[in-house]
Amino acid sequence: MSTGVRVRNKSVISEARDIRLAIDLIELGARLQMLEAETNLSRERLLKLYKEVKGESPPKGMLPFSTDWFMTWQPNIHASLFMAYHRFLGRHTELKGLELIIKAYRMYLDQTRRCGMDTVLSLTRAWTMVRFFDANMLQLATCRECSGEFVSHAYDPTKGYVCGLCHMPARAGKTRRAAEARAAAEQGAI
Repeated sequence: MSTGVRVRNKSVISEARDIRLAIDLIELGARLQMLEAETNLSRERLLKLYKEVKGESPPKGMLPFSTDWFMTWQPNIHASLFMAYHRFLGRHTELKGLELIIKAYRMYLDQTRRCGMDTVLSLTRAWTMVRFFDANMLQLATCRECSGEFVSHAYDPTKGYVCGLCHMPARAGKTRRAAEARAAAEQGAI
């Protein structure tokens, strides 16, 4: 009889852990599909939880499924920063799986906030990217100029690779500077 009580308690404890995990993931911006993949909670339960935590329904649409997003200039810099934290923590802590992703993502968020940068990489994209690495769809390439490691397509040649920071595209940052100049001009006109 005590075995049945233990099993029931374990399932309540397990469900409580899943709820806590789901709340943490929702607060970090996880999409519903990620919550479904990483917890044992029903879709209906996750929908209610999402609405309770965020005060709105979760966004609809498919998860990112292409590695190409990570190759464009700004997303590549942010993805590479996240992967640097992910690899460092993977080598120097006991963290694994989702715990490792969450900790690395929090470090990424702290860094972007400290530097006053926009957060380009969402938790769902970071989670997807780690899965792309696990599936050998992405790799890290070492820049020949700065020796930093940057996200690249798997099996792309990496000899002579130069990163987007050492060789910035001509239009990098121009859109943001133009928007800031417009905003400053509008404030001056008021």
